Amino acid sequence: MDLGIRGKTALVCAASKGLGKACALALAREGVEITIVARTREPLEATAEEIRAAGARVTAVAADIATEAGRQAALSACPAPDILVTNAGGPPPGDFRDWTRADWIAALDANMLTPIELIKATLDGMIARRFGRIVNMTSSAVKAPIDVLGLSNGARSGLTGFVAGLARKTVRHNVTINNLLPGPFATDRQRALVEAAAKSGGKTFEQVWAERAAANPAGRFGDPQEFGALCAYLCSRQAGFITGQNILIDGGAYPGTF
Repeated sequence: MDLGIRGKTALVCAASKGLGKACALALAREGVEITIVARTREPLEATAEEIRAAGARVTAVAADIATEAGRQAALSACPAPDILVTNAGGPPPGDFRDWTRADWIAALDANMLTPIELIKATLDGMIARRFGRIVNMTSSAVKAPIDVLGLSNGARSGLTGFVAGLARKTVRHNVTINNLLPGPFATDRQRALVEAAAKSGGKTFEQVWAERAAANPAGRFGDPQEFGALCAYLCSRQAGFITGQNILIDGGAYPGTF
């Protein structure tokens, strides 16, 4: 299927690896001109080379998107994106009794306020051009909270509530806003969570990794390319009637009917 977005521009955040990288590569294969942002230059440049190999133009911006300076750098490189994919590293796991106000503010800055600021900076241009696709990468924890990820549960749920109201106002201008909720994918983030669980539970990394993979109804972790493909579809011309949705991609882990 031709997604109809060749020649469009996209700003993809936290895109040097993992799910952000998968989204950037999927969009690049559709002929989208990509600006990727991440904090660490070396993996960012490596991803930029992969995108060029896919035949797309790419600009790499080494910056922390969760800071005002980082957002300014990203928007200077891509001031009028047709597609915005927001993403930021998730807060660390832990016990809420140990979290300080500073911990909560950092989580809100990265996983709620940064996406809102990026939407604010790019939305009106999309409306004026009569095309826009915004995809926020959140977490399956928005649908089914994970006890040790309270910082993430709270911050991402706040973003979800904000998007629910805004998305209904923009769709008449062919600007959609949706949230993608990943479950367990084979990423560095998942490896860090498994390492923490193995350490606290007195097991090896390999044991916990195998147990968690087997526990998913699919019997495995997700492949980031699967996530990237879904993101690209939500950014397509064909997806103009999908907005304000929280779309789980979790191998069936969420047990509910709705």
